[in-house]
Amino acid sequence: MKNEIENNDHLYSDEELIKSWPGFVNKYVTVNGLQLHYAEGGSGKPLICLPGWPQTWYSFHTIAPQLAAQYRVIVVDIRGMGTSGKPESGYDKKTMAGDIYALVQQLGLEKINILGHDIGGMVAMSFAFNYPEATEKLIIMDGSHPSEGMMQMPLMPMPGMFTEKMSGNAPYAWWMGFNQVKGLPEKILVGRFHYLMDWLFNYTMIDDSKMSAFDRAVYASAYNKTDQIRASNAWYQAFNQDIADSKTYSKLEMPVLAIGSYISYNFMKMGIPYVAEDYKVTGIQDSGHYLAEEQPEAVLEALIPFLGE
Repeated sequence: MKNEIENNDHLYSDEELIKSWPGFVNKYVTVNGLQLHYAEGGSGKPLICLPGWPQTWYSFHTIAPQLAAQYRVIVVDIRGMGTSGKPESGYDKKTMAGDIYALVQQLGLEKINILGHDIGGMVAMSFAFNYPEATEKLIIMDGSHPSEGMMQMPLMPMPGMFTEKMSGNAPYAWWMGFNQVKGLPEKILVGRFHYLMDWLFNYTMIDDSKMSAFDRAVYASAYNKTDQIRASNAWYQAFNQDIADSKTYSKLEMPVLAIGSYISYNFMKMGIPYVAEDYKVTGIQDSGHYLAEEQPEAVLEALIPFLGE
């Protein structure tokens, strides 16, 4: 599979992928000395979408075109992702939120709706904490800001809970520790990232056939490279700084929608009230972590009414 991906890298380029998103175009800007890539389409109130690990802007392909019927949709490769820059530092979520704010300013936008999945959800929430005056509404999907609760994550799985599918009662996310290690993951995974990726999709999804072979090839093409692995691991290595930053933030006052899979819904129900005043937590229990792939209709049914309120 490695050679097949490498031989077809051009098929997974921004230029080729955007062809399947009617009305969208690729754009590249420099903010904070960093190149950011984003795909933009539609018109109306701005909705910025931030992807997670191990994906890219393309992960919103199941919902972005539909959202663009009502909103100006801007899907961003965050710092360290896809064809955006991969500097040696700046992977704390406050700095990454600053990248998005600089983009918002460069686009001349006063207030935005912001949606993030996984790591993108962490950055989106950091944006809302740090730039509340620029945040109309916040939506997070299976990814909220790092907190001290992470320190309670187990080194070992609970007996009987580490099976083929991730447990919603006692989730075991061993990669949180693996991604903390500097230098080693690159040596193991360069050119072989699809092995980790395929295992992860199977483990965290109810039906991993919803993550197509083409989707997997897109992400493997992006993450097979040393700099991409280094940069994406840096999102995890900054968690201690993120936790320290979280202690300085006030409660969010803008409307917040948290969408959780069977894995995270109960944890979101417990955690969101501590960080937001005006919130709604919705569970999509027949989906695993990659909600937009497994249950795009349910995601849209949650998003569109909330954005339109």
